[in-house]
Amino acid sequence: MMRDTKGMRALVLRAGPFSAAVEVRTAVTSAALLAAALALGLAGLSHGPTWATPGEIAEAMAGRGDAVVVITQWRLPRVAAALVFGAALGLAGAFFQNLTRNPLGSPDVIGLDAGAYTGALIVITVLGGTAAQLAAGSVLGGLLAAAVVYALSLHRRSGGLRLIVIGIAVNAILTALNSWIVLRSELEVAIAATGWSAGSLNGVDWEDLLPAFAVIGVLMAATPALAHTVRQAALGDEPAITSGVALGRLRLLLVLAGVGCTATVTAVAGPIVFIALAAPQIGRRLVAAPGIPLLPAALTGAVLLQSADLGAQLLFAPIALPVGVVTTVIGGCYLIWLLYREVRYK
Repeated sequence: MMRDTKGMRALVLRAGPFSAAVEVRTAVTSAALLAAALALGLAGLSHGPTWATPGEIAEAMAGRGDAVVVITQWRLPRVAAALVFGAALGLAGAFFQNLTRNPLGSPDVIGLDAGAYTGALIVITVLGGTAAQLAAGSVLGGLLAAAVVYALSLHRRSGGLRLIVIGIAVNAILTALNSWIVLRSELEVAIAATGWSAGSLNGVDWEDLLPAFAVIGVLMAATPALAHTVRQAALGDEPAITSGVALGRLRLLLVLAGVGCTATVTAVAGPIVFIALAAPQIGRRLVAAPGIPLLPAALTGAVLLQSADLGAQLLFAPIALPVGVVTTVIGGCYLIWLLYREVRYK
């Protein structure tokens, strides 16, 4: 059934006593983004020293042919990581940009990526760094950074801008701390930590990815329950409270979910910047939504990270760059444009 929702056409889905209104433009755009992500994933499976045809990929996925190991054990983990991690980073960015109501409200801007990296560095240099310890250290580091930023930004009249400014300061402090830890480490550890800090999908395998995918899957499964209240909160504090939104609890849940997504990605691939900053805004503009819709942000993140990873593999082929190098360059240009646009229209 079709109806108008605040001037926008919406499709009402019903299942027994439950119903949900899905804006038509959001649904169409999300379907197009999903198709683009799958097409880029197919390109990622095809790319290599010898390009595979769609038929060869289908055979390999079915367990037949000479390219089974190459496709399923080498290329597929990388493609899956780019798509899932991109979606997780896009979702984390949407959480924090809804929380701050500011396009600069991103985990990599307000210090959460740096905090997760600090936790991982401490695990690497002090404990030796197993996969489980690395994941735990990244999550704890991200949570501590979020707690510090959130506590320092608490004020009755404080807005999202205060949280972002404090987050930038905390990010600078943590970046300096991370550099000090690397400089004080043994040479082999320092080299490994420095390479990992660029953010890379080179060499990822299923053993590393499956636990991360499980965590991200749980966080994404909980997202639909937050979508309606996030949309209400985007209207402002007073309208949200009037409509029954518990802002304190919602903000805590958004912080925890955003840190969980960011820290999980950081634990496996290192800090990958730009995706969480740009994906929510690009998704919002594509659907022309007043707030930051979660599904388009996640799908845009998947498209961006898979595109960046393909670029990282093709730019200096056969040498594959860390994907974080590509996202950093693009992100710097995007941030300059965003700051220029924000200043120009204020």
